Formats: sequence, C-alpha cells, structure tokens
Amino acid sequence: MKNLLYLAVLAFIVSCSATKKTSVQVPHEQRVMLTTDSGSMVIRLSNKTPLHRDNFVKLVKEHFFDSLLFHRVIRDFMIQGGDPGSKHARQGQLLGEGSLAYNIPAEFDTALFHKKGALAAAREADAENPTKKSSATQFYIVGGKTFTDAEMDKIEDKLHIKIPENHRLVYRTLGGTPFLDMNYTVFGEVISGLDVIDKIASAPTDGNDRPLKNIRMKIVMLK
Repeated sequence: MKNLLYLAVLAFIVSCSATKKTSVQVPHEQRVMLTTDSGSMVIRLSNKTPLHRDNFVKLVKEHFFDSLLFHRVIRDFMIQGGDPGSKHARQGQLLGEGSLAYNIPAEFDTALFHKKGALAAAREADAENPTKKSSATQFYIVGGKTFTDAEMDKIEDKLHIKIPENHRLVYRTLGGTPFLDMNYTVFGEVISGLDVIDKIASAPTDGNDRPLKNIRMKIVMLK
C-alpha cells in the first residue's frame, strides 16, 4: 500500500513538472508602425534575431529614424532607408554611406527569408565585410516580384543554394527576392500595409535610385 501511495505521489509530481514545462510562454514579438506620406506599415520584429531586434527597438525609442528618407528605391526589388545623413540632405545628394559607428553580427535563420514585406539589414559588400555584419541603422523592405520554379532553379545553380519548397510557394505567389537569402539578415516582416511598399518603390527616381521627391519616415513602437 505504501509503495502504491509513493508511486501515486511520484506520478503527480512528474505530471506537474511536465505541465510546467509545456506552459512556458513564447516571448511576445514586438511591433512598430512605420509611417510615410505614401501610407503606413505595421512591422513585426522577429525574436529569432535578438541583436537586430534590440538594436532596432533602441533606435526607434530614441526617435532616430524620424524624418530620415527612403533614399534608395527600386521597383520590383526593395525600398531602403536609415542613413542618418539623409535627414538634412540636399536634393540630388548621393546617400547610402551613413550609419552609426558599429555593426551587428549576422543572424541568419532559415525560417526568415526574403519574401515580399521582409525587413532586412543593409550591409557593406562581401569584399570589405566577409562575415556579412549588418549596418547599425540602414535597412530595407523587400518588394520583389514573383518567380517561376524555372527561375528559382537558375538561382540555385548560380548561387549554389537550395530554396526550400515552402519558400518556393511564397516566391511563386506573394513574391520576394530569393537570391538574397542567407546573405543579408532578415529580422522582421510587414504584417499590414504591403501596398505601401509598391507605392514607394514606384516613385520617380534619379540615376542613383533616390526618389526625386523626398519620402520621409517616422517609426514608433506599438503595444
């Protein structure tokens, strides 16, 4: 009888322990609102890239991005901003070299890929930056286009990469830029306002892909 009682108590303890393990909550993913004259986007930041997430949140809370420009926009590709020198730049000035005096180590994750709406960090080229460290401030949001399987096969052959079938499905339907995967850190995605990306990317530009009319941003944290 004592042995049966002991086993019953032991079973109860193990059961409670298992319940505690399965009740661990996943950290809440933080969101921001990015507003421009072309409309607003809600962006969810990924917990899989904590270094990029925390840096971005810090800059947003410091109002670093407010009044900066989307200084480089390319239709069917991406829109880029975050150069601190863009706030007071004269019309036609070449932008894209500015940042803060630090970089962020790459945080690649196969679950985070360059589908339309992906938020990713800009960086210097491989020759100067072989470890693919990210700019502290410059980012881009993917517009991209849809790809056929044949086109993705060519990308795989050229870059010696493998595009998973679940990613291929997204690239065939929603679109994106698969040739950037695992080369630039994706650390979030637009969850509302995808059409704003296309509006900004369609703006008339000069020879350096800078919009002829300034497109300024403001980014705030959402609860």
